[in-house]
Amino acid sequence: MLRKIFLPTILLILGYGFWISPDFKEIAAGVSIFLFGMLFLEEGFKAFTGGLLEKLLQRTTDKTWKSLAFGVVTTTIMQSSSLVSIITISFISAGLIPLVAGIGIIFGANIGTTTGAWLVAAFGLKVKISAYAMPMLVFGIVLAFQKSKYLKGVGSVLAGLGFLFLGIHYMKEGFEAFRDSFDLAALAVAGYPGLFLFAGIGAAATVVMQSSHATLVLILTALAVGQITYENALALAIGANVGTTITAIIGSLSANVQGKRLAGAHLIFNVVTGVIAIVFLNQFVWAVDIISGKVGIAADNHTMKLAVFHTLFNITGVLVMVPLINQLALRLCHFIPEHAPNLAEPKYLSDAAIEFPETVLSSVKKEVWHLFDSAFELMAHGMNLHRTQILESPSLAKTIDDDREIIEFDLDELYESKVKVLYSAIIDFISKAQSSIPSVFSEELFRLRNAASEIVECVKHIKHLRKNTTVYMVSDNTYIRNEYNMLRLKIATILKQIYRYRDRDDHTLSILELDELKAEALASHDRLNKQITDLLNDNKITALMATSLLNDFNYSDQTAKNLLDSAQALLASHADLLAEAAQAVVLDEDEIENIVNENRADASLTKS
Repeated sequence: MLRKIFLPTILLILGYGFWISPDFKEIAAGVSIFLFGMLFLEEGFKAFTGGLLEKLLQRTTDKTWKSLAFGVVTTTIMQSSSLVSIITISFISAGLIPLVAGIGIIFGANIGTTTGAWLVAAFGLKVKISAYAMPMLVFGIVLAFQKSKYLKGVGSVLAGLGFLFLGIHYMKEGFEAFRDSFDLAALAVAGYPGLFLFAGIGAAATVVMQSSHATLVLILTALAVGQITYENALALAIGANVGTTITAIIGSLSANVQGKRLAGAHLIFNVVTGVIAIVFLNQFVWAVDIISGKVGIAADNHTMKLAVFHTLFNITGVLVMVPLINQLALRLCHFIPEHAPNLAEPKYLSDAAIEFPETVLSSVKKEVWHLFDSAFELMAHGMNLHRTQILESPSLAKTIDDDREIIEFDLDELYESKVKVLYSAIIDFISKAQSSIPSVFSEELFRLRNAASEIVECVKHIKHLRKNTTVYMVSDNTYIRNEYNMLRLKIATILKQIYRYRDRDDHTLSILELDELKAEALASHDRLNKQITDLLNDNKITALMATSLLNDFNYSDQTAKNLLDSAQALLASHADLLAEAAQAVVLDEDEIENIVNENRADASLTKS
């Protein structure tokens, strides 16, 4: 509802501004071109995030100082704290980095974003940067139309810089013309009320433009032409710092609880920093004058002094908040608690991750494992076994032989409310992601989607298998009871082994060992056929029992195959060359059958 009202209101205000002042058009056009340049820059840098940025993030955030440095460096390079915030939210939503590391990156990004003010104050307002904008735009647009992903990225970065410079030029021209017709300084109110008023204006401007960088450029250009006073500019800069949290907040709307906690940390940091800056404004002004004098900034060079101020209060905020980073994370976990576990809710899928291929893969893989965990419960109960019996029993065979407990539950209802809902969310997320990531990642997503489909099929097979299993596992006929217990043991053993392999560090070996389980599962088919024939001939089971057993063995056989195929897909890593090599030598069904036939032939020769 608010969004429906917000956009028309902004359009009406802009329309009114264009009508009453042609100079306002130039300022608004400058802001629009600047923001368009920011979009180009972000798109350009995304071309280089197909693994490099993600891997760098994982390796450089294990300590607080590293996460701070990462935030400073990446934001300085990209000149977009918004992009860094969205990347960080997507990573924390995917469970790739902890909350404390994410908070550290956000803190560092606040320092990194101050470099933009330095560049504009030092160069952008003193030279005719529109002259540099034109060549950048020409070369940038030419490169942006190339087929190479990286050439397109370079082209987008150059075009983005060109639009940024052009936007600054138009804003500066507009303010110079606007100066005589409207004086923003006339709104000034003495004391703290005035500071909070202009801080509010700065925050509102940043919320509208969703870029503190654009707001700072606007402030610097207005200050350079005398449209606002130095004190006004300081308050506006503080407000812009608070307003920039809107990007992280919007990015967190589609994220999980960890992403929302990170957005909360961003808001708390910027509000606390803003309050500190306002309360101690006189002390900051004094410190800025001292620093400016030491580095040779003229007393009347207010644009450079504003850049000093912007850097100083952000660094102060980091120094104040870093010692409290662990307590902040704990408090956020308390005030934004995890919902009660509900296996039907996706835990790792976030729309914020869609633009970053490696993050998408990691998120989907974690979510398919989550689907496996959900299906595990249904499959275990479908076989009238408890999860703990399968995972913790020292002897599964003995446990199953001794167990005659029938677990009463509605498998259909649980399938619909848990497994199917989660599976649908995975399919929907993959469909959204496939259109925006490179083909090599699309192939990986397709493999993961198949793994999810196979897990769902396993639950359906167990549903059919459950009917006769429930009857015959408590039968007085020892022979049919033993055969159905063998089917239960077969599936329970595979489930247990998959969990054991998942916890291993060496997944390459696990993938190969799963092939051995496939061969064993196929070999058991011959054993059953012979066993059923012998039992029928000896009148130990009825023909009806034999028919049921054969049908149910097919269900168990298909369940075993689907479980093992899905596990191999999940254990193989796109980034790990060893796992890729292992995946290349995974045996297909014909090869497995050949191994079984060879073993059978060897056994016959031995007997003869």
